[in-house]
Amino acid sequence: MSDEELAKDLGLLSALTIGIGTMIGAGIFVLPGIAAQEAGPIVVLSFAIGGCIALINALCISELATAMPKAGGGYYYVNRGLGPLFGSIAGLGDWMGLAFASAFYCIGFGGYLAGAFGDVTFVLPLLGTVHLIPELDLLLFTLNQTQVGALVAGVLFVGVNYIGAKETGGLQTVIVLILLGILTVFAFAGFFYFDYSVLVVDGWAPTEMGYGAVLPATALVFVSFLGYAKIATVGEEMKNPGRNLPIALVGSVVIVTLIYVALMLVMLGVVPWDELSDRIPVSQVAGVTLTPVMGGVGVGLMTFAALLATASSANASILSSARINFAMGRDRVVTDWLNEIHPRFATPYRSILVTGFLIVVFIAALGERLDVLSRAASVLHLIVYGLMNIALITFREADVEGYSPDFRVPLYPYMPIAGTVFSFGLIAFMASTAQLLSALFVVGAVAWYFFYGRKNAKVEGVLSDVILKKGDDVHPLAVSAAEAVKPEGEYRVMVPVANPATQEGLVRMGATLAEANDGRLVVVHVATVPDQTPLDRGAEELDVVSPEAEELMERSREMAEAAGVEVETHTVLSHEGFEQVYDAADRYKADVTVLGWSGRDRAGGRVGGTFDEVARSLPCDFVVYDDRDGEINQVLVAVGGGPDVALGGDVAAALQDVEGAAVRLLHVVDSPEDEDEGREFLEEWASERGLEDVEFVVDTSGDVQQALRAQAEDSDVVIVGAVGEGLLERLARGSLVLDVLYDVEASVVLTEVERGRSLREKLFGWRN
Repeated sequence: MSDEELAKDLGLLSALTIGIGTMIGAGIFVLPGIAAQEAGPIVVLSFAIGGCIALINALCISELATAMPKAGGGYYYVNRGLGPLFGSIAGLGDWMGLAFASAFYCIGFGGYLAGAFGDVTFVLPLLGTVHLIPELDLLLFTLNQTQVGALVAGVLFVGVNYIGAKETGGLQTVIVLILLGILTVFAFAGFFYFDYSVLVVDGWAPTEMGYGAVLPATALVFVSFLGYAKIATVGEEMKNPGRNLPIALVGSVVIVTLIYVALMLVMLGVVPWDELSDRIPVSQVAGVTLTPVMGGVGVGLMTFAALLATASSANASILSSARINFAMGRDRVVTDWLNEIHPRFATPYRSILVTGFLIVVFIAALGERLDVLSRAASVLHLIVYGLMNIALITFREADVEGYSPDFRVPLYPYMPIAGTVFSFGLIAFMASTAQLLSALFVVGAVAWYFFYGRKNAKVEGVLSDVILKKGDDVHPLAVSAAEAVKPEGEYRVMVPVANPATQEGLVRMGATLAEANDGRLVVVHVATVPDQTPLDRGAEELDVVSPEAEELMERSREMAEAAGVEVETHTVLSHEGFEQVYDAADRYKADVTVLGWSGRDRAGGRVGGTFDEVARSLPCDFVVYDDRDGEINQVLVAVGGGPDVALGGDVAAALQDVEGAAVRLLHVVDSPEDEDEGREFLEEWASERGLEDVEFVVDTSGDVQQALRAQAEDSDVVIVGAVGEGLLERLARGSLVLDVLYDVEASVVLTEVERGRSLREKLFGWRN
C-alpha cells in the first residue's frame, strides 16, 4: 500500500474498451429473448431508452470522477456528498448489485456452455442419486445444466480473483476488439436475412403487451448498461483525464447503445419475437444467418463470443466488488475484517469469498429466474445512480472548497435532476418483486448504518455538514435529521515512527491525545524503497526492513497498552518518505497526526515541505512535536487567534487531564492599557477549551519573541499554533516565532488544523 504516483499511460482507446468490455456481457447475449417476450419488438426502444438514461448518468459521473478520482466509485461520491447513511445505501447497494449481476453473467455463461456441449446427462443424474441428506434432494434436482455450468463458472471466477490473477489493459483491449469484430460479422450476416415482416409480425407493440410495456422492459434490460462507471475508477491512470475520461464514459455508452439497438433489430428481424430463445438467443439466430455460410463454425464463433463476454463481465464485477468493500472498510461503514489481505496472494480474500458465496447462493436459488437477477442488479444500481446525481448537486450548491472538476456536466442543474428522476423513476416500472427488494434493501442498509456504521464511521458528508453549520437558517426538522444520522466514529490519533530515538516521545504524546479523547492510537512505520526498486519487488524483500519495523511496532504497542490505549499498527512500503504521511493519515482516517520535528526546520511552523504547501491540503489536524527532555510537568501555550492555536489549547487540555501537567497561557498585548482586555480574552479562551486551574500571563511589552523566550525558561513544553504567514512570505523573511522556539530548551509543540485553502492562501497566507 503506497502513494506512488500512477503512470498516466492509459489512453482513450484503452479506457473505452474498459467500459465497452464490461457492458457487452450477458445483457445482449441472454436478455434479448426474455425482454422480447415481455414487450415484443418495441423492446428495441427499451434498449435505446436505457442507453439514454445511462448517458445522462455518465455525464454526471464524469464530473464527479474528474473532481474526486478515488477508488470506490459511486460509493465514495455519495459518502462524501451525502454522508455515511446514504453512503451505506450506495456502498451496500453497489456491492449487492454486483453480486446479483455476477450471478446473472455466470448464468449466461452457463447457458452457452451447456448449449455448446449439449446435454450433460451424467451430471444431474449423478447429483440426483445422492441421498445422504434427504432434505437436500429438492435442491439437487432443481439444479439444471445451465446452473451447474454457472456454478462452475462462478467458482472459477472467484478463484481467479482469490489468487490475484489479473487481466492486463492490453488483454482487455484485445478481448473487446475480438468481440466487436465477431458481433460486426454477426450483424452484417443478419441483415441479409433481415425481414421487416418478421420484425413486426404482430406490430411493434403486440396487443397483449402494448406500448406500456416499453418502460418495464427498459427496467429489465438496464442491467446491460452497468459497466461504464468502472472507467471512473481508473481516472488517475489516464492521460489527460479531464478530456479523455468524459469521452470514454459517454463514448462507451453511445457505442454500446448503438450496438444493442442494431443487434436487437437483426435478431427480431430474423427470428420472430415470440420464438426467440430465452437462454441462447444469439446462437439461435447465428444458426439461421451464419450456418449456411460457415457451417457449425458460425454458431461456435458466437458461442465463443458469448462465453468470452460473460466471463469478462463476471470477472470484472467480482473485482469491482472487492474495491467497494475496501472503500467502505476504510471509512468503517462495514468492518475492515473483510479487507484482510491474504499473506501469499496479497488479495482481499475474505471479501472475495463472501461475495463468491452470495453469487453461488443467487445462482442456486434464482438460476431459472434470470429476470429476477437482472432486475435485482438493475434496481440496486439505479438507487446508487440516483444518489450520485443528488451528491453532485450537493457538491455544487454547497460550493465545497477543493471541488474543482476538470469536466462540468452541461445544462446544470437540469441534467443531474433528470438523472435522479429517471434513475429512481425507472424503479417504479420494475416488477413488484424488484420493488419489494429495493424497499427491503434500503431498510436493511439504514438499519445496518444505525446498528454498526454510525458508531464507527467518521466522514460526515457535505450535506449534513452544511445543514449543521447553518443551524438557525435551516428548518429545524432538517437539523434534527442531520443530528440523528451524524456518525459517531472513534477519535483516531496517528503517529508515524521511523527513528527509535524519537519514538517514545511521539507515542507518548499520541497516546495522551487518544486517551483524553477516548480514542485509538494508530502507529505507522513507513519503510522507504529506492525509486529504482518496484514496490512489489520491495514487498518480496520485506524481510530487509521487517526487523526494524517489527521492533518499532512492538515497542509502540507496549507503550500504548501500558497507557491503557487501544492501538493498531501498520507498516507501509513506499518510494516516498514524508509524502506518505499525508496518504496514511487519509487512509487510516486520522483525526490528528503527531509528527516528529527536529527543530531545524525553519518553514514557519507548518508541516510538510514547500511543494506540499502549494500542492496539497492537510488531510487532518497535525501536532508537530520536538521532544527535547521528556518532561511534561509545566506547559506553556502561546495564545492568539485562529484555529491552529485553538488546537494547541486542546493539546494542553489533554496534557493537563492525562499527564497532570500545570498549564500557563501566554497572551501578548501592545500596552499596559490592554492588560485587562487580554486577561478577559484568556479566561474566555480557556473556558472554551475546558481548561481549569490554569495560570494566565498577559505580557504588555508587545514583543512576542521576548515574551516567549522569557516564559519558556520555566516550561517543559511550549505549544504554538502554526504561523499565519504564507509560504512565499515565510521563505522571503523566515519566521521570528520559530527563531525563538529553535533556541529554547523546552520541548516544542506546533499545531496546525486541517483547512481547505486556495492557492492564493497557500502562497500568501490567510490573514486579513
